[in-house]
Formats: sequence, C-alpha cells, structure tokens
Amino acid sequence: MRICLITEAPDHPLLAATADVLTPRHRVEVLDPGAGASAGRPVSDLVGRGALADVYLLKSHTPRALALAASLEERGAPVLNSAASTALCQDRTEMAALALRAGLPFAATRTVATLGQLAAEEPATPLVIKSRHSRRHDLVARADDMACVRDLAKGWPNEPVVVQEFTANSGWDHKLWVIEGRLFAALRRSELSPDGRGPTRPLPIRDLPEGWADLVVRVGEVFALDVYGVDILDAGDGVPLIVDINAFPGIRGQAGAPEALAGLAVRVGSGG
Repeated sequence: MRICLITEAPDHPLLAATADVLTPRHRVEVLDPGAGASAGRPVSDLVGRGALADVYLLKSHTPRALALAASLEERGAPVLNSAASTALCQDRTEMAALALRAGLPFAATRTVATLGQLAAEEPATPLVIKSRHSRRHDLVARADDMACVRDLAKGWPNEPVVVQEFTANSGWDHKLWVIEGRLFAALRRSELSPDGRGPTRPLPIRDLPEGWADLVVRVGEVFALDVYGVDILDAGDGVPLIVDINAFPGIRGQAGAPEALAGLAVRVGSGG
C-alpha cells in the first residue's frame, strides 16, 4: 500500500514514528506542498496525472496544502482529514459558529475586522484575543486591560481577530487528542497563564471529568474529523469550556498514537 504524508516536516515525531510503524509492510511517501511555490508551479504539478497513493495524511495546514488536498479529493483520493474539515478548523470564526450551533460548550466568540478596530471600541476586559485565521506564529494573547489591547494593536493593527471573554481557570489546558475514536490526553501549562507556556503533564483518561471523553468524540462527529485535538478549560467543578479545535495536531509523546494513526491510514487506504 502507498501512504503519502502531505507535510513540510516529515521528521515531525508523530509522522516519523508512524512511518516507522508502516514501512515494514507499506510504502510511505512524502509530498511537500510548498515545493515549487516560489516558481509559481500549480499544486496539480506536485502529483502529476499518474497513479495516486492509496491514502493521504494531511498534516500541513497552509493554503497551498489545502488546495493540494482538495485537488486530490477531486480525483477520488482519500485524504485525512479532508481539505474542507481542515480549512474549517483554520477559521476560528467558522469553527466557533459551528460548535455553538451544534450545542458544544464552546467559548462565546466575537469577530472583529481588525485589532485596531477592537482597540478603538475600548471593550471590557479581560479578554482573550486570537487571530481569526489559525496559522504558524499567529496571535493568541490575553489582554487584562485596555493598555494591553492597545499594545497588541500597535503590532497587529490590521489583523482580523476573534475575541473571547477570559474565563478564570487553573492555568492548565486540558489537551485532548483523538485518532479515529481513540482518546489521548495531557495537561499543559497555558500560554495565557501569567508565567507563560510550561511543561506538559500526563493525564490518564480515567482522571477526566465525567462526560468529557464523550464530548471530545462528539467534536469529531460535528467537524467530520478523524485526527484532531480539542483544548478544554475546566470552568469550575468539571464544567468543560472548549477554546480551540485543531485538525491533525502533533500529539507528541503519547504512547500508542503512532500505532493508532498507522492503523487508521491502512484501514482507509484499503477501503475499509
């Protein structure tokens, strides 16, 4: 079976470990969606018109990678996750709207055209301010007062943003990941905590508050995702508040994750 990784970083720990699981019996290829971009080559040139791989794993979230995935899907290739589902998770406005329509406990989210406009509004604080479009090195910040908002606006004046009220919490994010229904979990010190992002701690699934595991599985159903992550805050007494959903996250350091991803790829690639 031919299994293709759509990524600029095939040495990513999850992908490298998954490839190690697969290669004794399957052919693992890498397709860099950024190849040829500087020369203006269309993404269709990356795969040509020859035989397609049996399944593609979409680890890259760049616009070019999404275009490549959509092109492969049009030709009938299975892509995990789909281009549409991945794109949905890159737009925090659309993500929040779908989650709230589905009745998921997602943080109330407001979209503002630019951060400069938000600063001019002088909103009530504290706030969490994020770039509307999720990408590498995007804006994710806590603003405890208007001075913080204005400072952010100086550096990102034209950035489209989403705004959420800050919810008091322990300062630890519950990082929950799913691969085809199999759940993995960890605690990570939030980048929005006063001391900034800190270490990741193990979190046994049995220690999750009641109902959280089912909630995370439900997220995958709503967003049509097979490999995804959900960031949840404990808003008090085990009440969950979803603050982010990620298509195909890193899932680093989770025993069994590479094997689960390899199994998913083989099942989908074989038409199962």
